[in-house]
Amino acid sequence: QVQVVESGGGLAQAGGSLRLLCTASGSILSINSMGWYRQVPGKQRELVATITSGGSTTYTDSVKGRFTISRDNAKNTVYLQMNSLKPEDTAVYYCNAKGSGTYTPSFDYWGQGTQVTISS
Repeated sequence: QVQVVESGGGLAQAGGSLRLLCTASGSILSINSMGWYRQVPGKQRELVATITSGGSTTYTDSVKGRFTISRDNAKNTVYLQMNSLKPEDTAVYYCNAKGSGTYTPSFDYWGQGTQVTISS
């Protein structure tokens, strides 16, 4: 079994910064990629940023230049530094981890989500 736990959400003002953290733990052999997604009520969950074990990153266009994803492979942890925040960044942010486990050839797990609210 694999657990994915996020932290670091909260309330910030427009133009401010927040840092999200996500750690995967449990019966893990390797993690291929970790990423952040977000969802607002009534809309589909959307990709924010992902990072592979080799450090390759992808970002949705709306966060490029403002958000930075990074990863500590030894700790199975991924970070999302969010700067120049905008009210439209308000959402529940979910962490995703994909990899292989001790008892399963592949896994794809989500965290419980952390609320990010940006006031104007």
